[in-house]
Amino acid sequence: MSGKNVAVAGATGLVGQQILQTLESRDFPVNSIKLLASSRSEGKTLQFRGETIPVEVLDEGSFKGMDIALFSAGGATSKRFAPAAARDGCIVIDNSSAWRMDPEVPLVVPEVNAAAAGKHKGIIANPNCSTIQMVMVLKPLHDEAVVKRVVVATYQAVSGAGVKALEELETQSRDILEGREPRCEVFPHPIAFNCIPQIPQSDAFDSSGYTTEELKMLNETRKIMGDDGIRVTATTVRVPVHTGHSEAVNVETAKKISAERAREILSQAPGVVVLDNPECQLYPTAQQARGSGDTYVGRIRDDLSHPSALDLWIVSDNLLKGAAYNAVQIAELL
Repeated sequence: MSGKNVAVAGATGLVGQQILQTLESRDFPVNSIKLLASSRSEGKTLQFRGETIPVEVLDEGSFKGMDIALFSAGGATSKRFAPAAARDGCIVIDNSSAWRMDPEVPLVVPEVNAAAAGKHKGIIANPNCSTIQMVMVLKPLHDEAVVKRVVVATYQAVSGAGVKALEELETQSRDILEGREPRCEVFPHPIAFNCIPQIPQSDAFDSSGYTTEELKMLNETRKIMGDDGIRVTATTVRVPVHTGHSEAVNVETAKKISAERAREILSQAPGVVVLDNPECQLYPTAQQARGSGDTYVGRIRDDLSHPSALDLWIVSDNLLKGAAYNAVQIAELL
């Protein structure tokens, strides 16, 4: 593979830094790299392959001569700058929600729908972190027996809300343990020692009572899987975990799959690791998944209330497979 000129927009954020580490760890063929961020980061430097790289201010001319741009700078920034990058011949892989449901933009999980990446018109969308890990497990089951309905409850780590959210978790934890009243700035309620069933924390619920995160899991799953007939209902919850999203998933299929057969199928699925021996307390946890690009699944069992349904527990690092790692995998497809 020939070397590519790569730009990283939002390089100083949590996901941006993970993108740099992933480019290094996967030995992506980088010819030159440009690190971009807002004017607040002007003057900062970051390390890449032993070199100190200055962070430049992102503008519409930043992508001239670049082959691939990995965006992790928020939806508004992507809406403004991704088309400019594409016009300059740079392929954008965007981590925000800005382009995911655009019919002209592929929404890609390489292990699930790699071929979709080849249909891009300059922009490729990286799915929502919670959706990625779920479809990694759903797709092999769908190929075997056709997924009809999914009921999912998520347990999402605080790192998914950014650096300030992590700082709030740490500060509130100290305050509560030392007898002080916790202050809320990022979240509407204390996140320390608590669970908040509202993601994103800044969004209002829609008229149906769902959050945008919950609707993303519905719409993105259908688009990635290429099946608008799949019914999905989700409840997304922020929990006081640093990194690693967990999901309790109930899957109804058109054809019965036993728990044993599901284990066989998933153990052969690319990027999926089965950890499922409850008698030995073997099942995935957020700590186990942290730092890994794989998706972990366990607690695979027959749903006692339904003849053609399974219950599963799915865990993944939201900053890696849920964001940076998946984005770099898409770059490798290109």
